[in-house]
Amino acid sequence: MTTPKKLFVKTYGCQMNVYDSERMVGALEAAGYETTDTADAADMILLNTCHIREKAAEKVYSELGRLKPLKSANPELKIGVTGCVAQAEGAEIMRRQPLVDLVVGPQAYHRLPQMEARVRAGETALDTDFPEEDKFDHLPRGPRARRGPTAFLTVQEGCDKFCAFCVVPYTRGAEASRPVARILDEARDLVDRGVVEITLLGQNVNAYHGVGEGGAWSLAQLIRALAKIDGLLRIRFTTSHPNDMTEDLIAAHGEVEKLMPYLHLPVQSGSDRVLTAMNRKHSATDYLRILQRMRAARPDIALSGDFIVGFPGETDADFDATLALCDQVRYAQAYSFKYSARPGTPAANRAEVPEDVKTDRLHRLQAVLTQHQQEFQQSMVGRDLPILLEKPGRLPGQLVGRSPYLQPVHLQADAALTGTIVTTKILGSETNSLRGAPV
Repeated sequence: MTTPKKLFVKTYGCQMNVYDSERMVGALEAAGYETTDTADAADMILLNTCHIREKAAEKVYSELGRLKPLKSANPELKIGVTGCVAQAEGAEIMRRQPLVDLVVGPQAYHRLPQMEARVRAGETALDTDFPEEDKFDHLPRGPRARRGPTAFLTVQEGCDKFCAFCVVPYTRGAEASRPVARILDEARDLVDRGVVEITLLGQNVNAYHGVGEGGAWSLAQLIRALAKIDGLLRIRFTTSHPNDMTEDLIAAHGEVEKLMPYLHLPVQSGSDRVLTAMNRKHSATDYLRILQRMRAARPDIALSGDFIVGFPGETDADFDATLALCDQVRYAQAYSFKYSARPGTPAANRAEVPEDVKTDRLHRLQAVLTQHQQEFQQSMVGRDLPILLEKPGRLPGQLVGRSPYLQPVHLQADAALTGTIVTTKILGSETNSLRGAPV
């Protein structure tokens, strides 16, 4: 009997990378691998990278440098770089770090078994093409083992928006949507394996237009079909673009009970001038009108957003417009970052705002966002909420779950309740979580 080779995958960045890593594991299982939790025990190490954060490529090279002793100790160890940094850097990765055997972009993961065979034969393997065939048609779903109660499911990939600061159109390609039947089939498979909550993923997930019965389906149609699956209790989706928030999707929030009252809808700036420079193709007023319609459809909707401060050309007045928008929306949760240039993007060569100004603005914005988040958290205290219990907490006898609004909730409960929804009295609010007790 052949001893399985050991595979270690380190995943950076977004939820889609988490999903892709699972699919890569499934693809390599067919080549005789099983996963390990430690790089030291691995026969192959894959770094599934993200290009969104600042100095992403340099962080990958630093990680590769830390792996050099493992390669020296075990010359048979194979090291691969996958994901968006792999797509952006390509052969440069192998030139700068010769210990790398394999570089593969996000659209070519289904070819991993053939690439693995090549590196085992002593070759190097590079594949950053955008193939005509859909990688999802060829990637296996991974092990049939029981899963936790929540799972990601990619339904859309790529982006056609070309925001001036973003590398996604260059690393993930054009917008493409998976066929409805395959998504429903995978969702049923997940439910059969213990999943009760599915988060639909896409770079612009609400641009979904997959082929279904009668033609192209919208994301709202897909959600309504998923809601009919017995055993699937909760549905979420991320990340959305304001220009694709259609009326049927807004209506679904008020009509589909399984669709959770949480919407992550990045705006990036409250200044129309900056939004134009970013090529966002919507105004602050457009964005606020969408949120107004969302709240009319689902009054308790929790809103989340993304912000970039210090975008090239941003003035004090532009930043003040962002603060004003935040005061008007009062986000339940938000992510904020200083602008940093991404090579190859339209904004990369523009004159940057001084670093100290960016830092000051970020601190001021985060103070406002934190205040609003704490107010939202505090508004939950005293309420009874349905909490999906997901995993053990840090304390003995403690479980951690999520509210409908995606807040972590800690409570003392029997471990046998993991994977169930328990009505919970919210007793207290922390900065990023809630504390409760079963009713």
